[in-house]
Formats: sequence, C-alpha cells, structure tokens
Amino acid sequence: MTTSPRIAVLHGLLRPEEKLLLTAFRQRGVDVALVHVDELVLDLAAPGPPAAFDGCDLVFDRGLSASKSAVLLRCLESWGLRCVNAAEVVAHCSDKVVTHRLLAAAGVPVPRGLLAFERGRAADALDGPDGLGFPAVLKPPHGSWGRLLARVNDRDAAEALLEHKAVLGSHQHAVVYAQAFVEKGGRDLRVFVVGDEVPCAIARRSEHWITNTARGATTENHPVDDALASLCRDAARAMGGGILAVDVFETPDGELLVNEVNHSMEFRNSIEPTGVDIPALVVDQLVAWAQAPAAADPRASHREEVLS
Repeated sequence: MTTSPRIAVLHGLLRPEEKLLLTAFRQRGVDVALVHVDELVLDLAAPGPPAAFDGCDLVFDRGLSASKSAVLLRCLESWGLRCVNAAEVVAHCSDKVVTHRLLAAAGVPVPRGLLAFERGRAADALDGPDGLGFPAVLKPPHGSWGRLLARVNDRDAAEALLEHKAVLGSHQHAVVYAQAFVEKGGRDLRVFVVGDEVPCAIARRSEHWITNTARGATTENHPVDDALASLCRDAARAMGGGILAVDVFETPDGELLVNEVNHSMEFRNSIEPTGVDIPALVVDQLVAWAQAPAAADPRASHREEVLS
C-alpha cells in the first residue's frame, strides 16, 4: 500500500487559491507542512534544510514574491529537496525577457519582441524600418497583474515614456522590453498546464486592451482543442515543466501566440466557468510526483531539455 506523502507548501498571504488547495490536500489525507516564507531563516552552512521541511517528499511553492521564491527554492534544491515549480522554472517565468527567448528558441510562436538598453536606441528600434512599428507595448521585465504595461501609439509617446522610465524609474526600467501590439479581439486565453495535461482554459474579456482579471476582465470557458493543448504543452516544457498557466493571444486570422507563462497561477475565477476542479488536479499531480522516484519525475526531463 502506498503511503501518503508529506508535502511542504510555501506561502505568504493565504489567498483563496491556497485555501482551495489545502482543502484538496485534506480531502486526500495528505500530510501538509505549511511554511510561511517570511518566517524562515536558513543556515547556509547547515547539512540540511530547516526543521520545517523534515520528512517532506516535495515542496510546493505558493509564495507571493518570485524573487524570494527563486532564491529559497534554489537553496532547498541544493539540500536535495524536490520543488514544484523548480527554482529554474520560477526564474524563467518571472523574467519576461527570458520567457520570450526560451519560447522563441523552442519554436513556440510569440509576438515579435525587442530588447534595448538606451532610450534613443529603443525609440529607433520601435520607429525604424525594421522596428516593431506602432502601436507597441512596453513592459517591465518583471511584474504581474498587468501593472506598468504601456501601449504607445507613436514615436512622441514612446520617447516621452522612455524618458520617464530612464529618469524616474528603478534599475529595472533601465532595460527596455518592447512587444508588437497584437490585435486580439478584446480577449486573451489563459490555459492551465498540470504536468503534461492541459485540462482547461478560460477566455478573459475586457473593453480595455489589458485583459487581466486583476484589471476587471470577465472570464468564460474556452474549449481546449488539440492545437491549443499542443502549443501550451510546448510552452510549459520550454520553461522547464511543472504546474503553469500559459497566456495566449489569438489573432483575427486564428494564429495563436504565447504571451507569457505564469509559475504561481491564480485560478479562483476559472473553476466555475470551466467546471474543472483545478485544485484537485494540482494536488493529484503533486502527490504523484511526491510518490514517484526522482528518476521518474517528469519535471527533471523537462528541465534537462531546457538547459541542454
């Protein structure tokens, strides 16, 4: 008889998603160690992780800070703990430039993007004969919930925004990441990937060009056909595999483009429209990974593919 695993859940604020996951863990009799990230102190010379992780077969990251998670998970992995999502996956997904490069290198279709480090060169890259053209979207490399995105419709607007970023912004604004504006018909798709399964997707609709639910977008079920499932499976593998949400644009002519990949997805607004018990699927996959030998863990092969 297979014994129930012990899984550590890293968290900050317990959002509705974490509460739903904890309910699913309890229903399956899984031994959960709740670990608040901000309460941890790690002795970096210790032979093993803090006592909070004693006996744990797997660590599941639901922290709120990608920067904290990436550092913490790398330390835990150095002590031999298996983590979902892995430190490298968190690092890949939390940097939009790295995400773009990994997706493009894997042959996953993405909007055209440019990277620049000086505002005059960036303006030329937008406006030049081989540039993105207008409108274009300027994004910070790090961020979530649609914050600090800017659609610029001409060179004057681009130059003004780039000057503000250079003079008033933090060090993160020294990097200019620009994406071609994609006409997506007032919606985008959020597609959930759990291991190798693509169980469901939602369409997020808004009258605003930013279609995040955090900015007021409404949600509805979107069928997952073979093409969408294959695209999102490939995108997740390009990041390193795990439990991810893939944001997809669909152009008026039906082309699918991957915009971003999310490593600690929110799903509270997706359960009802899809009719899929997302937390149950996540927990079942975590239990399967926790009970599998490390050599049989599918996340390991995905990471090797990304890093090879």
